Amino acid sequence: MVTTYAITVPDEKKRERFERRRRSKNLRRRAVVPTTMLWVLALLMLFPLAWFLLSSFKPGSELFSYPLSFFPKEWTLGGYEAALERIDFARYFLNTAIVATVTTVLTVFLCATTGYALAKYKNPWLSVLGLFILSMTMLPGEVILNPMFIVIRDLGLYNQLAGVIIPSIVTPTGVFMFRQFFITIPDELMQAARIDGASEYGIFFRIMLPLARPIALTLAIMSFQWRWNDYIFPLIILGDPDQFTLQIALRALVGAENIEWTILLAASVLSMIPLVALYLVFQKYVTSSNINAGLKD
Repeated sequence: MVTTYAITVPDEKKRERFERRRRSKNLRRRAVVPTTMLWVLALLMLFPLAWFLLSSFKPGSELFSYPLSFFPKEWTLGGYEAALERIDFARYFLNTAIVATVTTVLTVFLCATTGYALAKYKNPWLSVLGLFILSMTMLPGEVILNPMFIVIRDLGLYNQLAGVIIPSIVTPTGVFMFRQFFITIPDELMQAARIDGASEYGIFFRIMLPLARPIALTLAIMSFQWRWNDYIFPLIILGDPDQFTLQIALRALVGAENIEWTILLAASVLSMIPLVALYLVFQKYVTSSNINAGLKD
């Protein structure tokens, strides 16, 4: 008697491939609607920016002509040439770069150290300090402008770039970001470093700060953007035109009765270039870090 066996392996593999294809099709079908909505939102957000950028290449006669045109009928760089002639762009650009860069570096460092202390050291006074710092997030910046101006004036920092930099260094948002990140890092990592003979400064600079690189870069991008675009605070502190930042200089183009739109649009586009370049360079580094890389189960 001959016994026969049915070979079903190929059929099972076919069914598995069919099921995988069916699941992938279902996933793609379900993703059509949210993907389409995201593209529509992206286009809606991109439209004003594209209009603003293209309008900077239009002559003044086209900006308010009817019907409005999206693309320039006559491309011109006259607005950019006039902006560079009317504004001492190099001086104002340098002033703004000094304020934004120095403030960003000090903000990241001091917020990292403060957030680390609040997260990893147990002391009642640190808890009180943390509450005071976080309570500052409940106050709008306009509320403390008057007392801050008085303090800066009494310190002799009025009409100096240092008067803009120093009050903007420590931000409650940055401290909160670092504190919440350092809380998620296991204490066993610090204990292992102490057993290996690492000092407290070594633990922070060689272990904790590298792990917090995504938070540091995120805060750096946000801080640089805040300081670069800041208008109210530098306007109050700086009275000398040679100390003006770029945003104050752009505001000078807006007259009481007349606004030179071609120059204002071109100068605004030029002021955006550093922010766009900063984002394009550093956005790839804003990724999640593996905080368990130094631990073993």
